[in-house]
Amino acid sequence: MLEQQLVNGLTLGVIYALIAVGYTMVYGVIELINFAHGEVYMIGAFLCVTFITAVGLPFYVSMLLAMICAAAIGVSIDRIAYRPLRSSPRLAVLITAIGMSIFLQNLAMIIWGSRPVPFPQDAVPAYLKLTAIEFSGVHLSWLQLFIFAVTFSMMLLLYVIINHTRMGTAMRALAQNRTCSQLMGVNVNRVIAFTFALGSSMGAVAGVLVAVYYNTLSPTMGYVAGVKAFAAAVLGGIGSVPGAMLGGIVLGIAEALGAGYVSSLYRDGVAYAVLIAVIIFRPSGLLGKALVEKA
Repeated sequence: MLEQQLVNGLTLGVIYALIAVGYTMVYGVIELINFAHGEVYMIGAFLCVTFITAVGLPFYVSMLLAMICAAAIGVSIDRIAYRPLRSSPRLAVLITAIGMSIFLQNLAMIIWGSRPVPFPQDAVPAYLKLTAIEFSGVHLSWLQLFIFAVTFSMMLLLYVIINHTRMGTAMRALAQNRTCSQLMGVNVNRVIAFTFALGSSMGAVAGVLVAVYYNTLSPTMGYVAGVKAFAAAVLGGIGSVPGAMLGGIVLGIAEALGAGYVSSLYRDGVAYAVLIAVIIFRPSGLLGKALVEKA
């Protein structure tokens, strides 16, 4: 049914948008494709499960702690791997990002094992498993409504931070011109660290939501999700936060329709197809601007 596929696609899309925003914010500030972002998303999900199973914390508290830990991990990644390479060629930073992604994925396998594990359903509030709305054969669960509510709340918070705070102003200034921002007194490293923290915490939330939605998580879940979120960021216009949101939603709906009307085997292929098509026909994305070299 088309309506049900649209609901499912919108659910996937808002989650992709959460991850894609992390990619696009980092790119907008330091022009880096942070390939380790998908692994932060994966670690966020595992940390939430660890807080639930090993410490015995409630679901919501565990998710909040996972966000905080993921923010610290994002800042650490920038401090250890990227900050020493600020003035290095982009290729060196790009290779470092790929290396960091592989390192984190293997570290997760050592800590939590390489096999997929289920999300502890006993910890998930019971109402999330119930159907909230049902009309004309379309089912909308409380979990999907929870995903929409969390996502749009975080997007609203992100909008406020970027447009109505001094840190947001500094982020936008840095995206325009790093050298001039530094001359005007902006603490560049602090702003970049804040950007990593913000993006990583949103990625962790996305990881938890996906783990609950599909009832599974694995150390390799960050790769596929990272590629799809990157495709969403490119689709919307890399560097554009509204573009990343739009790109995530469009990609999620396209994936759901492809899985529903073509074959579920091609659902991952949709992301790659969208990425290739955008690069060929509209490299700047739906809401992006033509890229120019910054002074």
